[in-house]
Amino acid sequence: MIRRSIPALVAVAVFGLSLLALPRLDLAARDFHVDNIAGDDRNDGSVPEQGSDRVGPMRTIVRALKAAGPGDRIIIAATGEPYRESLALIGGRHGTDDVRPFRIIGNNAVLDGTVAVHPDAWRHETGEVFSFRPHLVGHQLLYRDGRPLKRARIAGADQLSELQPLEWAWVDGRIHFRVETDRLPDSYSLAYCGLETGILIDGVDGVEISDLIVQGFAADGIDARDDVRNATIVGATLRGNGRSGLHVGGASRVKVEACLIGDNGKAQAWLTDYCKVVMERCDLLDVDPAVPPVDAADTVRLDRRF
Repeated sequence: MIRRSIPALVAVAVFGLSLLALPRLDLAARDFHVDNIAGDDRNDGSVPEQGSDRVGPMRTIVRALKAAGPGDRIIIAATGEPYRESLALIGGRHGTDDVRPFRIIGNNAVLDGTVAVHPDAWRHETGEVFSFRPHLVGHQLLYRDGRPLKRARIAGADQLSELQPLEWAWVDGRIHFRVETDRLPDSYSLAYCGLETGILIDGVDGVEISDLIVQGFAADGIDARDDVRNATIVGATLRGNGRSGLHVGGASRVKVEACLIGDNGKAQAWLTDYCKVVMERCDLLDVDPAVPPVDAADTVRLDRRF
């Protein structure tokens, strides 16, 4: 029989607890590769190209988010085909592992929330003006060939005659669009915001999103909604979203570095509540007098370094 003194047992117990308290230095971060052309959501995501059965890239970013944990990386292939998904990073699952941030590496892939206008959705209004009602009515944009068209800010239906060819206006919950002479709306490649938010981040500590193009969402390209800490957005392009390219709210703390933000509907960057935002070397496009580069509440702390 082996006898151990009480002090020795206490020492062993304390040593065991100290090991549990150590960061996960011995555990490597996992990589999850995503390819929306060559991938398959039944794959494990461990490698960028298809290998043996079930070894290869996943097809959707949403699937990779379900599989990933703290400190992991999601690596997105830029295939030339947009990823038509809406992403959510929630709570501790997609944050730091106390050593590394959770990372989404975009490689200049496009996350796109637009959907095509169905030809049968159009209704003739007057003259060369047609309209349709999108299924999301909070904020909207109209796109032609993947680019936002010029918006005319008119007060009501009695001013529709002021629309110029290829301009649109939001009146009574409908998008009104003026065609060119002798053309109909279905002769153009038109789309609108069909998904609400590109990337929602809520209650996450330690996340980095890099080199991703986020466009065509009805609300925000990236929405750091509340209690987001140690978040970095670097090298991203946030364009053509119905409300803003970037929203930061609540008590969130976000650093935005070397990003291009433009052609969004309400503001390029919309900052609310008691958030703190640092912007370094960002380009916020000011192309519409009605859309401020930054719309910030009085309680917001904004540090812009250019």
